[in-house]
Amino acid sequence: MTARLTIHAMFERVAREQKKKLAPLADDLVLLDSGLDSLCFAIITARLESDLGVDPFATGGDVEFPVTLGEFVRFYDDAAK
Repeated sequence: MTARLTIHAMFERVAREQKKKLAPLADDLVLLDSGLDSLCFAIITARLESDLGVDPFATGGDVEFPVTLGEFVRFYDDAAK
């Protein structure tokens, strides 16, 4: 499964578990408008670290959180390289 599919599936799973109404997933979806809250994103990033084997937030430098879903996917893709 690609990182994109894994991330989309994780967003949907966490939204279901946390009983959140998830906006339609598209690259230009602003994460703050996704329907998920900070707890959801904490769960997502922790699980993605386990599933994808990468933590793009642990680079040691200043990291800006992605703004859109497309940026979020690229963030993980770039960290995996």
